[in-house]
Amino acid sequence: MSITTLPDLGPVRELTLPSTVERTLANGLTVMAIRRSSVPLFELRLRVPFARADLAQSAVLTQTLFSGTADRTTVDIAAALQSVGGGLSAGADPDRLLVSGNALVTGLDELLGLLAEVLTGATYPDEEVSTERSRLADRIRVANSQPSHLARKALLRRIYGEHPYALQTPEADAVLAVESAGLNELHAARVQPAGGTLVLVGDLDPEEAIAAAERALAGWTGDGKEVDLPAVPEIGPGPLTLVDRPGSVQSSLRMALGAVPRTHPDHALLQLANLIFGGYFSSRWVENIREDKGYTYGPHSMIEHSVAGSTVTVAAEVATEVTAPALLETVYELGRLATVPPGEDELTQARQYALGTLQLGLSTQAGLAGLASTYAGFGLRLDYLATHAARLAAATVDDVARVAAEYLAPSRAATVVLGDAAVVEKSLGTLMPVTRVQP
Repeated sequence: MSITTLPDLGPVRELTLPSTVERTLANGLTVMAIRRSSVPLFELRLRVPFARADLAQSAVLTQTLFSGTADRTTVDIAAALQSVGGGLSAGADPDRLLVSGNALVTGLDELLGLLAEVLTGATYPDEEVSTERSRLADRIRVANSQPSHLARKALLRRIYGEHPYALQTPEADAVLAVESAGLNELHAARVQPAGGTLVLVGDLDPEEAIAAAERALAGWTGDGKEVDLPAVPEIGPGPLTLVDRPGSVQSSLRMALGAVPRTHPDHALLQLANLIFGGYFSSRWVENIREDKGYTYGPHSMIEHSVAGSTVTVAAEVATEVTAPALLETVYELGRLATVPPGEDELTQARQYALGTLQLGLSTQAGLAGLASTYAGFGLRLDYLATHAARLAAATVDDVARVAAEYLAPSRAATVVLGDAAVVEKSLGTLMPVTRVQP
């Protein structure tokens, strides 16, 4: 049996950024338009600040935003979207309400007109609200039976404490108590253009697209609500939090470490350090606990950015009997990277992965719209990527070693394990102090 030698990694293409036309409308909405002519479609992303909105109401609002206006039923809205080969959906997180959509480029005016009608006149019919809140409550109940969801909730409580980010999923009973009147009040108070950003990407003329948005959305007015969102608390290590789940055949391992925002000079270096540790399939941690020891199938680590702060999160699902060994290897790999510089080949591979991922993110209309909208929420524009790519390209082994020691040292990590405490507590206690809690 012959073994094929893998070819050397090829050169990374120079990052080419599309030009963006931007204008702030009289109502305070910032509109950005980018030409991307690959297909005769366009992508739409509308980001509205939504921090500290009621969790249950926000969740139901996103499910019922397109359920009716004074002149259209939910069926009428669906038919109108279908007529332009498009769709619209909404979602919310602790920072923002996001409306996403796409359509044939010939339907730009129609889609923007429909969006404007919903933004200025959504009615949240009682029957639609009742149906959607029941569906949402069922999904929440299912999620609350899943270990990964429970582990995520426990980690958020552990690292955020009393901060608004600590609770990001409403309870099913709270969702079922939401009424149409409350949704209309929330919409009137918070679904406002001031401070929002609309991104349009596609086979379109940017100036004409902005003019179309201005015509359609001129009647959407309001200053919204100023919300003071405090910075996230510093992550303190402390004892391991063991969330007891009797009878569980696996454990959910979670860790969190403080990170830096995208604008920080260390962000690119931290991205590379995270990739080398566990941020992609060729990382040290994946090689260790997946390929070598078979403790888990899909371990991963990532940098999560929110308006109020950033974190590195580490996650793996492991069999109950190897919970402590898996945690030991995780701490070992974090400690190894924080004390021993990576090899040049490791850095080169991680760098090419990071730069290649940037290229892929810009290669489609949807990816480009998503990036532009996300960065806008942090006060950035796409030209940020040129600076970020340059920092990735210039990173040295010593740079990455310094950042790993500063941000990824396991002594800085907050650790949560969800599993059968009767089985795993003793062995985990040999590694670090343990505090047992209920889910």
